Amino acid sequence: MFPYLEVLVFLPAIAGVLLFFFPSEFPARYYRRLGLSLSLAELVVAVVMLLKFKTGVAGYQMTSSYRWIPSFGISWSLGVDGISLFLVILSVVLFPIAIFGSKETRDPKSFIAWMLVLEAACVGSFLVTDLFDFFLMFELTLIPTYFLMANWGFSLGGRAAVKFFVYTFLGSAFLLVGILALVFIHEASTGQLTFSISALAHTQMSSTAGRLLFLAFSVAFLIKAPVFPFHTWSPDAYSQSPISTAIVLGGVMAKLGTYGILRFDFQLFPQASRSLGWLILTLAVVGIGYGAITAAGESHLSRLVAYSSLSHMGFIVLGLFAFTTIGLSGAVLQMFNHGIYTAALFLLLGMIYSRRNTLDTSKLAGLQSKAPVMAGIFTVVMLASIGVPGLNGFIGEFMILLGAFVSHRWWAVVGVSGVILSAIYMLWAYQKVFHRKDPEQRGFKDLSVAEVATLVPLVILIVGVGLFPSLLLNRINPSVHKVLSEATPASSYQSSLGKVGR
Repeated sequence: MFPYLEVLVFLPAIAGVLLFFFPSEFPARYYRRLGLSLSLAELVVAVVMLLKFKTGVAGYQMTSSYRWIPSFGISWSLGVDGISLFLVILSVVLFPIAIFGSKETRDPKSFIAWMLVLEAACVGSFLVTDLFDFFLMFELTLIPTYFLMANWGFSLGGRAAVKFFVYTFLGSAFLLVGILALVFIHEASTGQLTFSISALAHTQMSSTAGRLLFLAFSVAFLIKAPVFPFHTWSPDAYSQSPISTAIVLGGVMAKLGTYGILRFDFQLFPQASRSLGWLILTLAVVGIGYGAITAAGESHLSRLVAYSSLSHMGFIVLGLFAFTTIGLSGAVLQMFNHGIYTAALFLLLGMIYSRRNTLDTSKLAGLQSKAPVMAGIFTVVMLASIGVPGLNGFIGEFMILLGAFVSHRWWAVVGVSGVILSAIYMLWAYQKVFHRKDPEQRGFKDLSVAEVATLVPLVILIVGVGLFPSLLLNRINPSVHKVLSEATPASSYQSSLGKVGR
């Protein structure tokens, strides 16, 4: 069988490293074309992988495993299931769009090289099935993101990069301690030293140890997502990063956090996930309201999207800890959907900034009449973000709320308030930027053909997934069903299914 997963991880990794040794005298467009070609090759491989993925299979497919450091029980192991499948697709869709839409002209060789290394780390994080490999990929995302933010960000990019690094590195420290403790506990009880996720999932430990390890893992994932109150790095990072990096931060890297909760917290610490789920749910629901209220008061559009993402990521966590099939499936679907419309929002903000050199709503007005194409596309993306039926943002939120209502009724009620608030702040921002009269009557150029071409794939996905969500759910549901059945006692699991049926 063709090594699809190996190619998806190593093609951008090797290309990115080699690119650092290329001569620097070529024009910027050459490096951008090379980066775009490589990321598009990734997309082609991923599409073929998607076509060969067997619907209805719950476990990993296209698996491979190679002994790497056998003395420590470490293997290089890859696999894809319905949970990771569309997160990989999300990654390989957004990276070429981010590269194509980038405007960076200073040291373009290093910029493209870091983007390719970051793509490899993100894709690898979703595909590895060994806990050591995951930590390696998870940690590797930190390095290129720091340099992209610090070297190509806005005026405060360096400070935002340091804040991002400190927060994420702290989370990684908790994760590393948790991984090592789990591995040593497993070795003590079985005599086997291994980092295999499937083996570690059967580790026997006390309830106290399980809860402590669950919290150690969760801190790392909640910072990455981010979820309240671990979010304070994100508004600065989103607003000070170059737009291409903001697309990856909000569209892809945030999903590493929620993916980690589902893949590792639920499978490695099922009892602790249930007993401490109320704590994570509380943080998520507070984040839904806090993010929405703060977004409503923001005048800087990038920071508005950052707080909006905080609210939306809280929704995803709400769906995960609903512990129902429909809630978890909705959460996985919403990870993909949130990445698509968030990337489109950041692309549009970058296009506005390139024309006005500001994203302050008080300095933007009257764009509807001057840029009708931009206004039309912005409208579609905005409506997807607030969850209008027929667009991709609706079905995931609906499934999450339905799943949460079954198991956590009052949390679901609070979640509905977040939906209402998101409509208020997004429509208010849209009205100020596009419909308010511009007293200075300044000019504003509409989108170019190239800019429209960058946005069209995202708009197609927004509409397509909104109308035909079953194309994704048919592949997601079996894996979610498997994870939920393993993480929930049979009696509770059957009870939750019964409630859905009534």
